[in-house]
Amino acid sequence: MQHSATPYEERLTAPRSWWLISFLVGLALALILLPFGTLPMLGGLVGGTAAAAVTASAYGSVRIRVVGDLLIAGEAKIPVAALGDAEILDAEEARAWRTYKADTRAFLLLRAYVPTALKVEVTDPADPTPYLYLSTREPERLAQALQAARAAA
Repeated sequence: MQHSATPYEERLTAPRSWWLISFLVGLALALILLPFGTLPMLGGLVGGTAAAAVTASAYGSVRIRVVGDLLIAGEAKIPVAALGDAEILDAEEARAWRTYKADTRAFLLLRAYVPTALKVEVTDPADPTPYLYLSTREPERLAQALQAARAAA
């Protein structure tokens, strides 16, 4: 396996506001448990905050990587040879492609809090997936990494 000339890795981390929301979930649980005493209230604060933070962290832990001749997007591993043209989507186009323009057969790795995306055509005739929709904060860099990996393959 060769390594691409333009390595790429991105973690689609959750926004900072989600950590505040995690604390607010814990606070809400603490208020719910307040009638049962101080210890249950503190347990609710700690447990609720921790559970919400783990959920936010897990949702934001998905990665997009170009490693050698593979595109790894979340759990999917796709050879770059099976990919065609990449289209950089600004916020407006990305919204359109994840709503009314979306194809139900497409592979969507989307995070609504990431406004831009890359749409990559799938050229493998054995694969019914027409395209990949990848939420990314750096669509230009991802497109360049895919192009470099395809050229190196």
